[in-house]
Amino acid sequence: MARYIPDVSSKRWVILAPQRISRPHSDNLKKKNFCPFCPGNEEMTTGEVLRVGEGEVNKPGWLIRVIPNKYPITDFHEVIIHTSDCHKDLEVLPLDHLKKIFQVYRARYNFYRQKGQVIIFCNHRENAGASLKHSHSQLVVLPHQINLDTLIREPVENLVDANHYFNVYCPEFSQWPYEVWLSPKTQNTYFGDITDKEIEDLVMIFQNMLKKLEKIYKKHQFTHLPFAYNFYIYPKENWYLRIIPRFVNRAGFELGTGLSVNIVDPKDAAEELKNI
Repeated sequence: MARYIPDVSSKRWVILAPQRISRPHSDNLKKKNFCPFCPGNEEMTTGEVLRVGEGEVNKPGWLIRVIPNKYPITDFHEVIIHTSDCHKDLEVLPLDHLKKIFQVYRARYNFYRQKGQVIIFCNHRENAGASLKHSHSQLVVLPHQINLDTLIREPVENLVDANHYFNVYCPEFSQWPYEVWLSPKTQNTYFGDITDKEIEDLVMIFQNMLKKLEKIYKKHQFTHLPFAYNFYIYPKENWYLRIIPRFVNRAGFELGTGLSVNIVDPKDAAEELKNI
């Protein structure tokens, strides 16, 4: 069971999850030439709760696989394995496959939406918090009474792109260089309400932004590390998807004050993204 520790003065919470210390890491598994998320290794993971594709339960043949996290943060914590191919990331997957991934997100969100606040997030590469290289995202459910320190939807400013259902922009309140928000043009909806047509629009603009961000990263070479990013889907009403490219690391000032230092003006970031 997860333990939630409140800080009365700030109304923030800490989750105690000591079981997370046992998580496997890519470097250790690389030495053994082994990935627990690859086809043929299904018996090394927890039993799947959903799969897209063919074959028997917990056997090869799947395209997308959902399993309970072996090292959970909370009582409900799942891993969505994006693809059976260990060498393909979201930036290069076919759009039809990406659409299926977001349909799985919607299905698992709706499965848990009455149980608590459903957070869907992805840590891409080790410097963004991923313990395994194989492309995957995660779903965590938090009790409704937990106060989340998550931003509500920011106004649409510094527009980068738009299509029928979505705006893509770099908010004035951007805390990270080149962070990008994708928000539906409709108001007062939850992610679980998204339609298949809206998912089609979302995945096209989402993948396009990832490719643009990777080009910017290669152009500026912010660090010697590979291109990495996080994204999450806001769990409440007026949802959005926020992509945070990991071009910089947080250091003592940010950690000590809770303030963010953004080294790129969001207006300039939006302009550069538009011109790629």
